[in-house]
Amino acid sequence: MKLKLFLFALLGVIATAQAQNTGTVSGKISEKSNNAPISYATVSIKDNGKVVSGVNTDDNGDFTIKNLALKSYTIEIQYIGFRKYIGSVILSDNKKTVTVNVSLEEEATQLKGVNIVAERSTMEQKIDRKVITVGKDLTTAGASASDIMSNIPSVNVDQDGKLSLRGNDNVRVLIDGRPSNIDPAQLLKQIPSTSIKKIELITNPSAKYNPEGMSGIINIILHKNANTGFNGSYSGGITFGKTAKYNQSLDLNYKTGKVNFFGNAGQNFGTYQNEGHIVRLDQPVDQKLDISNDNDNYLYKIGMDYLINDNNTLSFYTNQNKSTGTGIVLTDINYNNGDPNILNIYQDSKYHGPSTTGTYNLAYKHIFKKEGHTLDFEGNYSDTKEIQNSNFDTQTTKPDNTSSDIVYNDFINDERKLSTLNIDYVNPLNDKTTLEAGAEARITRTNNDYNTENPLVAPEDRISNYTYDTDIYSAYVTFGQKFKKFSYQVGTRFESYKVVANLNHGQDKFNDDYITLYPSAYLTYNLNEKNVLQLSYSRRVDRPSLEQTKPIREFSTPLVTSYGNPELRPQFTNSVEVNYTKTLEKGSVTAGVFVRSINDQISRTLSPDPNDPSGYKQILSFTNFDHNSAYGFDVSLNYKLTKWWDIQPSIDFSSIKQEGVVFEFDPVTSTSSPLQRSVTTAAFNARMNSNFKPTKRLSFLLFGFFRGPVDEIQQKRNEMYKIDIGSRYTLLDNKMNISVRFNDVFNTMKYSFDGIYPYPQTGQFSWESQTVYVGLTYNFGGGKIKNLQRKQRENNTNQGGGGMF
Repeated sequence: MKLKLFLFALLGVIATAQAQNTGTVSGKISEKSNNAPISYATVSIKDNGKVVSGVNTDDNGDFTIKNLALKSYTIEIQYIGFRKYIGSVILSDNKKTVTVNVSLEEEATQLKGVNIVAERSTMEQKIDRKVITVGKDLTTAGASASDIMSNIPSVNVDQDGKLSLRGNDNVRVLIDGRPSNIDPAQLLKQIPSTSIKKIELITNPSAKYNPEGMSGIINIILHKNANTGFNGSYSGGITFGKTAKYNQSLDLNYKTGKVNFFGNAGQNFGTYQNEGHIVRLDQPVDQKLDISNDNDNYLYKIGMDYLINDNNTLSFYTNQNKSTGTGIVLTDINYNNGDPNILNIYQDSKYHGPSTTGTYNLAYKHIFKKEGHTLDFEGNYSDTKEIQNSNFDTQTTKPDNTSSDIVYNDFINDERKLSTLNIDYVNPLNDKTTLEAGAEARITRTNNDYNTENPLVAPEDRISNYTYDTDIYSAYVTFGQKFKKFSYQVGTRFESYKVVANLNHGQDKFNDDYITLYPSAYLTYNLNEKNVLQLSYSRRVDRPSLEQTKPIREFSTPLVTSYGNPELRPQFTNSVEVNYTKTLEKGSVTAGVFVRSINDQISRTLSPDPNDPSGYKQILSFTNFDHNSAYGFDVSLNYKLTKWWDIQPSIDFSSIKQEGVVFEFDPVTSTSSPLQRSVTTAAFNARMNSNFKPTKRLSFLLFGFFRGPVDEIQQKRNEMYKIDIGSRYTLLDNKMNISVRFNDVFNTMKYSFDGIYPYPQTGQFSWESQTVYVGLTYNFGGGKIKNLQRKQRENNTNQGGGGMF
């Protein structure tokens, strides 16, 4: 959209008296393989090797260059991942207007009729998001979407697979613009890296998007094949660590006439191992943990698009996910004679159970006669069922070498249902003004049953039921206009939110019902054809999840038990951002600065167990901190140094002022007292992705990552860093790719911390970060690509947001 604004600016400039003595060069740039328009391609007009004028193509691949003297020029057109075009144009009194339509060819020949994947990943700054087009360099990163995320600027993945954006883990993850009942950390491990087309980072969403997610939205767009005939691709890989992990996926597509059938299936399985060591410093307590998770995951998708006519499209798909897993946690606690009653505690705990999720989506799109005038309806329903059977065997040894053994089982049954209905309407009132409006209903129902045989728990507390239901009704409207180099968009979202939490059928209830407005504003200014500035504002909310609120055990060790907090309040954030994009001859630079004001921030807390007189046991839960403020910046470069070498360095920094209550433990009285504390938390991350292509078929990858230390309100997280190397070879006329990647070459990735509250402690956790991944991708089928209009799924960079955002 920013580039469209630039074209309008040019139209305003040429209204001068000199227009009659100047010429115009215009045209359209597209991909040779499928005629898809190329936005942000650089078009330069040169006179004897010197650039006299230039623009970037707009979202439709169009460009116009005016006010050119009547003479001969050289025109150059280039875009990262495509071969440069060089031609000539002649402007004269007899021919003042020249049209140049060019189809660029990718630098690597691709298999005709199959998903086009560029050699290198590219980044574009759209009006409200950064769009990373995933190339083969990122798919070499590993087997799954989770592996790719570690390579994306401003995104971090911790040892458990949890995502954070700009140093904050309050981020919303969507797949093809749709939410899922599946935990994002689990879901990303099930999506093959080769299935990803684009990744969108929406750090300051406008009012048309669902306001959840304090730090923004990560939207993962999967490949959608609309090729004529039958075609598809297969990918598989093995990750070698302490044990081997396996993954494979099959994507199929068949198009005939007005109907397009598509489907895919993916599987990954293996055993993942972690180990940890925690030492309490005020008392000689040493805790060791050995954790292994044996997982087997399946993900299926099948659907169809029916092109009723040129103005109406009907689409349906269903996702089916099934996973089974067994987690074993071995906890060995040595009290080192610090406790007169306990010498050692050893616990063997096992967590086992299946999880299934079914998602069903029906969408209808109507295109009016006027270009850009659309109406969309969509319904989405998903149902998740999780069962966990846990066994705990706890052996306690006393100083006199006598021992006791307690064995019991826990049973947890979770069910979550999510239903959504939405409508989105877009109307370009004229060539400078656009109106968008929409409405959404989102209803969530959850039920959690818990049953324990623990003899230490009172009989009346051994059975629990917890429900957490939300009803959200919202409507939005946005209005935007363009004026030469300047444009703006303002909007607001009206939302009615109701939550009802119920413990043990009325024993303890929590209700909240409120109406909120979420305004937003965007201002964009094109300094010139290669420099764009943008200022934006939005109000966001992060609501407590089921896991954060349910007062039922999530996991337990002899010293730590995790519970939710049903009295958590939503946290609200006001965010202001300034973004800058500069287009270079061989790449681009994007930079952003943000400031946030946060109320009632939801955070993890660690406090002494009030039911434990010894003071050793702790409760891991959640709470609302007081008013916080944050600021930060990020800078990314995508640059092609030579024909065979390109780099993508990036850095990001965030600083958060946290104010809240922590607990300080007094070992003398074995009691804890609240303490008001304020800290400034700073986080710094740096990445360097470098790709080398010595031959047409062979390429190499070098990736480096550094995460600086972070001082938080309860503990200090120490720095983390690693280096990866990889290689990819293409064969069988580009139908097959073989990838190899050596992750964490020097085995330096560790998570370590120094705790302060509730008492001083230090710890370190390590996982299978040093691995070797070997993967294979094979494309098959053929047929010419034919565009099929579907609801915001082929080009998500322009998608509406009244739906699931």
